[in-house]
Amino acid sequence: MSYLEYTVTRTPTGLSKVLYFHWALVLLPIAVAEIGFLMLYSIAGGSLSPWAEPQMRRFALGLGVMFVTAMVPIWFWRNMAGLAYGASLVLLIWVEFFGSVGMGAQRWIDLGFMRLQPSEVAKVTLVLALAAYYDRLDVRRASRPVWVVLALLLILLPTFLVLRQPDLGTALLLLAGGAAVMFLAGVHWLYFAVVIALGVAGAVAVMMSRGTEWQLLKDYQYRRIDAFLDPSIDPLGAGYHISQSKIALGSGGWSGRGFMQGTQSRLNFLPEKHTDFIFTALAEEFGFVGGASLLLLYALILVFCVVIALQHKDRFSALLTLGVAATFFLYFMVNMAMVMGLAPVVGVPLPLVSYGGSAMLVLMFAFGLVQSAHIHRPRNRS
Repeated sequence: MSYLEYTVTRTPTGLSKVLYFHWALVLLPIAVAEIGFLMLYSIAGGSLSPWAEPQMRRFALGLGVMFVTAMVPIWFWRNMAGLAYGASLVLLIWVEFFGSVGMGAQRWIDLGFMRLQPSEVAKVTLVLALAAYYDRLDVRRASRPVWVVLALLLILLPTFLVLRQPDLGTALLLLAGGAAVMFLAGVHWLYFAVVIALGVAGAVAVMMSRGTEWQLLKDYQYRRIDAFLDPSIDPLGAGYHISQSKIALGSGGWSGRGFMQGTQSRLNFLPEKHTDFIFTALAEEFGFVGGASLLLLYALILVFCVVIALQHKDRFSALLTLGVAATFFLYFMVNMAMVMGLAPVVGVPLPLVSYGGSAMLVLMFAFGLVQSAHIHRPRNRS
């Protein structure tokens, strides 16, 4: 009897699923989060409050979310993709009318025990919905205009709602993450060339609209663009963030000033040191070595996600895993580029390191989806 006749296809069941976890993708996020705890402890002056302790509790909850999500069969998440996407749109509409205001934007829903940011939820539900969409769509139809337009509508609906908050950074991440899934699904490259051309034209229109009745961005967003192009224009105003960030990055040198020895963060020169600019605090205390080490951990997470995706035989799991990887990459790439002065300051947190509950919990849910796809993929047993 041949080998194939002895082979049966099966997926793990019950508690045996734990044995099939991709444990590297459990340990690596834990390692990154521990770096975040360390930095939140440091910039608070050697105290677990007000940031490190709540962040630890949130991450513990996030681990629970990841494990529960992973134990649920991947076909369930495929069937729930449309409902999850719709729920995220409802939350975005809800925050438009009843959301909490902070730092000049209306982005949060106050749940009492935490503030939920629906735009963070939308990042993952959009990937989930697009993966399900292209899984049901014949590969040969992916580049046909009608199906491209439908995919664009899926992307533009949450993007428009997030842009109204206003949250330009997250809106751009939604666009980029959705475009990544479309490209991975096999949409022809000419569509992306057209979008890039339109993007350039849009950027020109944005700058030309400044000071007119049809101004496309808020005044503070234009000031951020000015500060990005030349921080010295307003070093104590719009350019303050990036100027202080560059000072912190440069003062860290090769190996840094040492743990809890960062002057920029300890003396409160560095703004938003516990959220958007936490990478500069890390680079000041641990230097290039510390920053490169964190980047290496991020790169390993991406590599393992790509390896997992290549092992999948079903289109949904592969697109979902690669979509989560692309979204995760955009998270840390934009944040690091922002604090280094390579991109405008758009308010994007550093994944698993910056203080915040919504971004962490949603990202751990996304990793749970990757684990679910990995655990429940068909395996051969002889």
